[in-house]
Amino acid sequence: MADLSILTSTTERTSLADSSIFDSKVTESSKENLFIESTSCVEEEMPQIETRVVMVQEAGKQEEVIQALKEIKVPYIKMDSLEEFESLDSPEFENVFVLMDFQNSVFNDLYKADCRIIGPPVVLNSAQKGEPLPFSCRPLYCTSMMNLVLCFTGFRKKEELVRLVTLVHHMGGVIRKDFNSKVTHLVANCTEGEKFRVAVSLGTPIMKPDWIYKAWERRNEQDFCAAVDDFRNEFKVPPFQDCILSFLGFSDEEKTNMEEMTEMQGGSYLAVGDERCTHLIVEENTVKELPFEPSKKLYVVKQEWFWGSIQMDARAGETMYLYEKANTPELKKSVSLLSLSTPNSNRKRRRLKETLAQLSRETDMSPFPPRKQTPKSCNTSSKNSTPMPSKQSARWQVAKELYQTESNYVNILATIIQLFQVPLEEEGQRGGPILAPEEIKTIFGSIPDIFDVHTKIKDDLEDLIINWDESKSIGDIFLKYSKDLVKTYPPFVNFFEMSKDTIIKCEKQKPRFHAFLKINQAKPECGRQSLVELLIRPVQRLPSVALLLNDLKKHTADENPDKSTLEKAIGSLKEVMTHINEDKRKTEAQKQIFDVVYEVDGCPANLLSSHRSLVQRVETISLGEHPCDRGEQVTLFLFNDCLEIARKRHKVIGTFRSPPGHARPPASLKHIHLMPLSQIKKVLDIRETEDCHNAFALLVRPPTEQANVLLSFQMTSDELPKENWLKMLCRHVANTICKADAENLIYTADPESFEMNTKDMDSTLSRASRAIKKTSKKVTRAFSFSKTPKRALRMALKPSHSSVEGRSPPSSDKHGVSRLPSTSSLAGIPSPSLVSLPSFFERRSHTLSRSTTHLI
Repeated sequence: MADLSILTSTTERTSLADSSIFDSKVTESSKENLFIESTSCVEEEMPQIETRVVMVQEAGKQEEVIQALKEIKVPYIKMDSLEEFESLDSPEFENVFVLMDFQNSVFNDLYKADCRIIGPPVVLNSAQKGEPLPFSCRPLYCTSMMNLVLCFTGFRKKEELVRLVTLVHHMGGVIRKDFNSKVTHLVANCTEGEKFRVAVSLGTPIMKPDWIYKAWERRNEQDFCAAVDDFRNEFKVPPFQDCILSFLGFSDEEKTNMEEMTEMQGGSYLAVGDERCTHLIVEENTVKELPFEPSKKLYVVKQEWFWGSIQMDARAGETMYLYEKANTPELKKSVSLLSLSTPNSNRKRRRLKETLAQLSRETDMSPFPPRKQTPKSCNTSSKNSTPMPSKQSARWQVAKELYQTESNYVNILATIIQLFQVPLEEEGQRGGPILAPEEIKTIFGSIPDIFDVHTKIKDDLEDLIINWDESKSIGDIFLKYSKDLVKTYPPFVNFFEMSKDTIIKCEKQKPRFHAFLKINQAKPECGRQSLVELLIRPVQRLPSVALLLNDLKKHTADENPDKSTLEKAIGSLKEVMTHINEDKRKTEAQKQIFDVVYEVDGCPANLLSSHRSLVQRVETISLGEHPCDRGEQVTLFLFNDCLEIARKRHKVIGTFRSPPGHARPPASLKHIHLMPLSQIKKVLDIRETEDCHNAFALLVRPPTEQANVLLSFQMTSDELPKENWLKMLCRHVANTICKADAENLIYTADPESFEMNTKDMDSTLSRASRAIKKTSKKVTRAFSFSKTPKRALRMALKPSHSSVEGRSPPSSDKHGVSRLPSTSSLAGIPSPSLVSLPSFFERRSHTLSRSTTHLI
């Protein structure tokens, strides 16, 4: 076999993407000769070499690959064996071999001959991007790992490592022996070692070896990329891989929760003291001494290591979280040294008593509560130079309490922002974002705006307390910021329940967020309170301020100018709270309307209106031909100015189902009619009898109809009495038509006059009748040549032929439309009672027509 390698000299020009090599050579030549003419002469003497693709064996049968080569205008030839190539070889071409199999003997021979080898996906990808074939010094099957830099750790078998490295090269990836900042992924076979620790500290994704194998399985997918999050996250090394944990000092509920989290994060757990355990997680607040002497191989760590590992989605370093026993030699030594320099017990008690007394006096005299940060508007010198009244007034005491509570409230808001919101919003989090941006916005809402307003209020109160005078106006401070309070509070208070639900849902569904809350809620800044408990403070703050201002007004003299200002401030706060409550009511009303729109398929868009609100929902069954067939389940949504009528959907069609993971279920109701309340002329209260129970009717005059229409229903729920429902309906109808007396709209009628009967609504015969009507409607729609395609017509004819065996198909009339079979034939069972249904409905229609005429 001839040598298949075709080497390109430094003076030959190639049409491939690596022409930069030639350009550099030309530049060097021009520098040596120092003449432009000599360079041009070299270019004239260079023979032009064209790239040619050789399709080997099965690759030559790929029509899409051949079409891609035509698009990028690269010549190609086909061959079944290497012997055929000897006669086709030519120095005018640089050959690129396309193979489907990178493991057979043909590939090995070409690889040993140092030929350029690519896979079909490379050709397709180049054609898609309109680029020349890429140059690679190694065989390149696909580009699913292009621009990825990988490093390996923890592999002891050389054969496995060589196999993985080869696959990475075949997919366009780059391998680095040493870990550095350019490495994009670490492939780890264990969770220990220097490379692993550095990768965790840099936030580099740490992958299992299966990531490479699975990516190779998908090598023929043209648009596949191994670095996409959805695929990559399936193969990330979990935090507790290779870890066996045990838990000491936790309650049964906490222990169960942590054991479940351990299994979710790739680890396992055993009882305390088991020699197979690698880690002992200790509750440092309750455990003072270990029940056994731990081995050197056992990591004894605080619970912060456990939750921290879950939060950053990688095994944290144990050295930072080691649990120190209370009887360690180091601790004993420090205690003994302390005791040597400590005075005797009597002197200690006396000094402690004096210190407590001094602290008590300072607390009583100082207007400032203990806090972490000193406000910018106040420095130490101003506090010390402020004269304190020898006998403080009651008004000053209340003002001081107002300031102290305001300062504590601002600190709580700062804790929420700095401890929870800011870390969640940080970019470049280890393990990726803990929550989505929309979830963070839903949880925290306008907390930063509320914090800004109350910081200003606190600063003004602080200045007032420092420079205290009985004539100072506290009411002006709250009047000054009343507009800001109106802007900032409603968006948060209105959606507080949604915020709380989002926290609960995310904590259950996202282990990293659960760990994040566990870590931060245990910090002293939170005071052992959960995030939900902290977020409820803004809801409670304004009522608390109003009570303090009322108390302040009681201790303010009538001649004090602040008396009237405080009354205005209290009134302003009440207006703010009223506005919040009203805005919340409107928000909840709008949410209810949106829920109706989502629940009712085909609901008109004009139902959404700022002045509209949902009043009542009633479940009923239709008793007549309108608004739908008798026996249909109908839901009535009463709004303040209209009535939405919807029936239960017979079947949720697959094409309308929500996509996987969608929050809302498919619509369970089908829109029938949205009726303004002004169209309701009379509300009929049907008397209760043995055969008629919980029935009522509406006499309606649609604008497009010349006659009245009677809608009759039976209420199916006993939660709302029929009398209350009818009064509620009449009241809103009267409000809509501007009529004072709503009682005149109710008309009492006997069920016999309308031939109403609710006794047989759940009978087998009634259900069979409804099924027959549905079948008849489907067949009618199928035979409608103006709307139904032929496919639907054939589908509708199938059941009619199968149900009536041995009968010839119905004949066609002059228009070519088949006559409909009777309902009895469709059901397949003769029934005298069903045959008489049409005459019954005709008589009933005639009776209804006379009754409605009498009512008008």
